[in-house]
Amino acid sequence: MAVNVTLRDHLLTRRSTGIAFLGEPGPTAEELQTLLTIATRVPDHGKITPWRLVIVEGEARRQAGEKLAEIAARNTPGLDEASLEVERQRFLPAPLTIAVISSPQDHPKVPEFEQLLSAGNVAFNLLHGAAALGFGASWVTRWYAFDAAAGEMLGVRPGERIVAFVHIGTAKTALEDRPRPALGDVVSYWQP
Repeated sequence: MAVNVTLRDHLLTRRSTGIAFLGEPGPTAEELQTLLTIATRVPDHGKITPWRLVIVEGEARRQAGEKLAEIAARNTPGLDEASLEVERQRFLPAPLTIAVISSPQDHPKVPEFEQLLSAGNVAFNLLHGAAALGFGASWVTRWYAFDAAAGEMLGVRPGERIVAFVHIGTAKTALEDRPRPALGDVVSYWQP
């Protein structure tokens, strides 16, 4: 197999674009289908598809934020208006957010942990797919990824959990890379 220089260079320079730096335009309907196809080409031992995706776009972004603010207000009585406004903005300004949901299946040979990793790979492939299509993206989990009422509002079923919210849009600025770990600090070689 020949070296794919473009892919290699992408992987060597991949970085997230923070939500505050994402804006319009987002993917077209056709680009979204390509993105979803890329996202779902992940390791899936047993071919059991232990994940689902929920798309939040258009006016639904604002509506989901309003519902998050309502849940936050119930969770924290007396929450101030500025904090509620932060919750209302959770799915803005990025034009597209995709919730990746781990949906484990009973399987005698595939432990739930492996299925969870497969869902994580879907989230990571969304980042790669967004970059391949010329978009910026950010994988985020915040309180609402772990809150039962927020999960229910977003369509999480019993036994499922949110793995990631991947926010996607056009990068509004070029960002500098952050420090990465020294390989010597995180890599070892096993020897008998």
